[in-house]
Amino acid sequence: MSLFSPFQLRDVVFRNRIGISPMCQYSCQDGFATDWHLVHLGSRAAGGAGMVMVEATAVSPEGRISPQDLGIWKDAHIEPLARVARFIQEQGAVPAIQIAHAGRKASTAAPWQGGQPVGVAAGGWSPVLGPSAIPFDAASQTPQAMTLADIETLKSAFAEAARRALKAGFQVLELHAAHGYLLHSFLSPLSNQRSDAYGGSLENRMRLLLEIATEARQIWPETLPLWVRISATDWAEGGWDVDQSVQLAIELKKHGVDLMDVSSGGAVPDAKIPVAPGYQVPLAEQIRQQAGLPTAAVGMITEPPQANAIIAQGQADMILLGRESLRNPYWPLHAAHQLGVDVVWPQQYERAKPRVRQSV
Repeated sequence: MSLFSPFQLRDVVFRNRIGISPMCQYSCQDGFATDWHLVHLGSRAAGGAGMVMVEATAVSPEGRISPQDLGIWKDAHIEPLARVARFIQEQGAVPAIQIAHAGRKASTAAPWQGGQPVGVAAGGWSPVLGPSAIPFDAASQTPQAMTLADIETLKSAFAEAARRALKAGFQVLELHAAHGYLLHSFLSPLSNQRSDAYGGSLENRMRLLLEIATEARQIWPETLPLWVRISATDWAEGGWDVDQSVQLAIELKKHGVDLMDVSSGGAVPDAKIPVAPGYQVPLAEQIRQQAGLPTAAVGMITEPPQANAIIAQGQADMILLGRESLRNPYWPLHAAHQLGVDVVWPQQYERAKPRVRQSV
């Protein structure tokens, strides 16, 4: 098993173990995908990735991180997304989409505009939603604690988003339950202090994600993979941790989830995160080994030998590139050359293909 060996989940075959992480582009109006998304995501498919995932795509308007976020809350969003999915697939990559709700971290500005909360007068919205009325930080809106009726509305929004994603032609659906956004905030005891069936015990804190995964699996065809992205640890005392993540993975597997996309952090602003190359890989490895569920590893994976070793040593089943793919959309093609693997280049670029001089 190596970085360039094929990988199959259900009936979908990935040409290699390299995926492109969902990365917000803050480039939409009213949630619509644009030419930017076609070029941004399409270039990474042409660059040789096995899977290209569309950024966190909001299941409702108030579920956006920023007013410029991508959306999938109405049928009119389908065709612009379908255009992107078609092109990704034409380039030999698997088109994937992450559906999400930002929860208490919603209604904020794009990073290059400071990333601070955006008021209603500036195009933001209020209230934002959360499991409990606990703001993310001192500058954030205090969220409105969701009622049981709100939770039912949310589940319906995720289900409708899954149906639209299928109509748009995506072959992988990922539920976003990481980085302090709504589904993660239900998991973490630092943000969830409910006393009903959705709070308190681990079983209760997992309930919402498991219910959404169950409904998504009923909509998403048996032939196509369902993924979940989690923060495996909050990196904070008393918070969500990797042992709870293992238990969650075991339950998600029972509910038809095929792979855990393992990130970390985002629940609280003062987390002590030991950032270093590959620092999240051991989290993916532990979940893979103890839950028996395939994983994708993320986080400061930048060098081809590093990525190949993660796969070869069985630490994860895929690696997902984030910032490194922003720096180099053609990283997979360059990685193949460095590792001595002969891969197919886009025919338009074939004349520039370097001769393979090494062997793995």
